[in-house]
Amino acid sequence: MIFISKYLVPKGYVGLTIFPFMFLKHKRLKADEVLINHEKIHLRQQMELLVIPFFIIYGFEFVIRLIQYKSWKTAYRNISFEREAFQNEKNLNYLNTRSFWNFVCYFRK
Repeated sequence: MIFISKYLVPKGYVGLTIFPFMFLKHKRLKADEVLINHEKIHLRQQMELLVIPFFIIYGFEFVIRLIQYKSWKTAYRNISFEREAFQNEKNLNYLNTRSFWNFVCYFRK
């Protein structure tokens, strides 16, 4: 389910996914297939990890990457979940072929 809320989506971002909801900053973004696919990848990741563990791992990895790169943007882009989503967001068929273990490949990098 997609909601539009410029207040829930953090500054500098256009979308946020918290299972089972997708929050977009602007209504026009609903037509952006690449962004929607990116957020759907996050929905799948969250379902596979039963939501709460996803956010624990995401937060822990972000802190590690922030220490490693000393840059908020670089740390964010290098979280394994984000790497998977960014690398595959243009492949609109990705979720039909993705296996459960795909995220492990991105986590090990």
